[in-house]
Amino acid sequence: MGSDTDVVIIPASSTRDYEWLRHLWISKWGGEIMVSRACCYKVAEVQAFLAIRDGKMLGALSYVASGDQSECVTLNALVPDQGIGTALLNAWQDWARRHRIARLWLVTSNDNLSALAFYQRRGFRLLCVYPGAIDKARMNKPSIPLTGESGIPLHDEIELEKWIDAN
Repeated sequence: MGSDTDVVIIPASSTRDYEWLRHLWISKWGGEIMVSRACCYKVAEVQAFLAIRDGKMLGALSYVASGDQSECVTLNALVPDQGIGTALLNAWQDWARRHRIARLWLVTSNDNLSALAFYQRRGFRLLCVYPGAIDKARMNKPSIPLTGESGIPLHDEIELEKWIDAN
């Protein structure tokens, strides 16, 4: 059983890295675009960190940045309970500090109770609920399912944020 100490986090940089990320989005998120707060993101438009152990890709965190803010577009840990998600999140936060990014934020769906717990345990705070946002997002991405985790109907986006010390 591995731990986060043997997971290596690297920035995605090659065509191969982004092709792997594209396949990850298709398999885990239902397509090559992500919709968040009514913005559509494509794999080629994001930056990403990749988690690797023994040469095998184990996860990714994709993000965009604007001014002194950065949004986490996706986070996937392909092996649960191994510290992969935490290692990816820490790499993003370290990157943000180095680039003087003050606010990290992300959006998840109303059904994603495990993500809400994960992010809050790592210092993110609930900011806002956007009722009906996922219903509207289906116009841009029809592959978004009608129900999610635990059979909960998918309708709303929930925004979380974390302010970090950029020193």
